[in-house]
Amino acid sequence: MTQPPAPPAGCPVPHGPAPLSGPRFQTEPTRLYREMRRDHGAVAPVVLDGDVPAWLVLGYRELHQLTNDPVLFSRDSDLWNQWDRIPDDWPLLPMIGRKQPSILYTVGPRHTERAAMISNALEAVDPFALKRYAEDFADTLIDRFCSKGETDIIADYAMLLPALVLAKIYGFGSDTGYALVGSINDMIDGRERALAGQQHLASSMAQLLVDKNAEPADDVATRMLADPGGFTDEEIAQDLMVMMAAGHQPTADWMGNSLRLMLTDDRFAASLSGGRHSVAEAMNEVLWEDTPTQNVAGRWASRDTHLGGRHIQAGDLLLLGIAAANGDPQVRTDGSSLTGGNNAFLSFGHGEHRCPFPAQETAEVIARTGIEVLLDRLPDLDLAVPAEQLTRRPSPWLRGLTDLPVTFTPTPALGGH
Repeated sequence: MTQPPAPPAGCPVPHGPAPLSGPRFQTEPTRLYREMRRDHGAVAPVVLDGDVPAWLVLGYRELHQLTNDPVLFSRDSDLWNQWDRIPDDWPLLPMIGRKQPSILYTVGPRHTERAAMISNALEAVDPFALKRYAEDFADTLIDRFCSKGETDIIADYAMLLPALVLAKIYGFGSDTGYALVGSINDMIDGRERALAGQQHLASSMAQLLVDKNAEPADDVATRMLADPGGFTDEEIAQDLMVMMAAGHQPTADWMGNSLRLMLTDDRFAASLSGGRHSVAEAMNEVLWEDTPTQNVAGRWASRDTHLGGRHIQAGDLLLLGIAAANGDPQVRTDGSSLTGGNNAFLSFGHGEHRCPFPAQETAEVIARTGIEVLLDRLPDLDLAVPAEQLTRRPSPWLRGLTDLPVTFTPTPALGGH
């Protein structure tokens, strides 16, 4: 791929590609994206693990342009011009895969059919049952720590609830969700355990389909198997992996980031005294200002082109800078932080490869129910450490807290779950 052009004589040397790793994604991503935009414009050169080059699309309009043109900017990873540099143990392979028969890398009419299969399977979930599952699992988790007067909301609650609910509606047994959490987190973090996490998740999905072929039930997996599109079990298993990973971790981070905002920002203090009116507002603001899905891999240029003033070569990888685009000063000209009911954020993607609407609705029900049940049960929730001591996971892909220690008045468990 091309690098930034040399400056005219007498000009300062331009900044080189930024590594898509490091502590600044953890500590000050907003400032980091602002500096990248200042140094490189709306499309910035970056390097991935192993000095693999890519482009990070920082501009809101440029991201719209990219996601609206699935032919020029394809999801077909076989187009990548860097595959000869990628070792078999590259830790980002679960995030940037090759020859994976999942919906992520399917293009054209077949992608449309697969998206419809997933949407139909999720839409058939009874919304009242979904909320009830979320409430029941939330109460079960809270019962484990409510009498102690303190807990870590991330480890003991937010990192468990989405996987438990999703496992239930997909068709897993009641205990499987707990086992899947670690594998999902390992896979998404893109570190040394990423491939092992992916393998465990894959084997779990394969076994689920064996079980549902033998004993169909009223669940998402059974409905996907019954879809008239003629998809193979391998394709369905891959799509279930995508749905579980994309549904769990961002939803857990959405809960954690929203609760952090409500515990540290006076505008949302009313919610912590028993009111619910600010929960949706806090969740909406997080999608703008502190979105769980920070960067997404990716798109590949199907031919030479230009984007944001950059010459993009055929086969170049472009990463979707969701967080940077949401904060683009070209569209956020007033610099406001409270975004109210504005839903023009790109946190669920855009275009035909965006997160399916039923999946977005499922995530919202789980996250909002989880927050509301927690505040109902523990209305005097308070941070146990100064806000500035809260830290984030060192991931450029998903932005979430490593922990959220809180205190509260001990209350008895409800039991019966």
